[in-house]
Amino acid sequence: MSDEGSTAEEFWDARYSESERIWSGDPNTVLVREAADLPPGTALDLGAGEGADAIWLARRGWRVTAVDISQVALDRAARHAADAGVADRIDWQRHELGPSFPDGEFDLVSAHFLHSPRELPREEVLRSAAAAVAPGGILLIVGHAGLPPWEEHDHGDDDPHRDLHLPTPDEVLESLQLPEGKWQVLLSGEHERVQTGPDGRSHTRIDNALKLRRLP
Repeated sequence: MSDEGSTAEEFWDARYSESERIWSGDPNTVLVREAADLPPGTALDLGAGEGADAIWLARRGWRVTAVDISQVALDRAARHAADAGVADRIDWQRHELGPSFPDGEFDLVSAHFLHSPRELPREEVLRSAAAAVAPGGILLIVGHAGLPPWEEHDHGDDDPHRDLHLPTPDEVLESLQLPEGKWQVLLSGEHERVQTGPDGRSHTRIDNALKLRRLP
């Protein structure tokens, strides 16, 4: 099947099958910064990938439900969790997030980089994420504010990113459609992040983060 005709699940399974490791293996820096002082409880990791965030949380005492569309990624993440000695603290679940979403309420819901070249109802998914936050819990959403330098050149009508819109934190907050007076904004803004590009060089990227607390 061609890449253009693949489903989201097939696309991401193929992507993770390209090599034994796609990501760095390190937890996302915003998660580490914003969750380090939170008391451990239950956490939902959306787009868990190869499991670095879920494993970091589990090591700190959290009970984690880790979700991804790719079974290839989840199987790999489960092996990493076993190697880290935290397999019993993480429940790995495959969901497409739009058609299916994990049950339950969580003290922390983390959604990092829910961007996809395949159809993803991101606003709908993030509203489901907000609904999954328990009273007093935290919602942490991190996304890209711009394309990486190696993808910024214009391909004209053939540019796969031509119609891509990367929302600001304010746009994400508005799209959540949260009830007035029920949430507290703890963080809303952009930050820089260094990422290694395909050329092996380090590049500075701009991402954004939104951290909300659901009031008891």
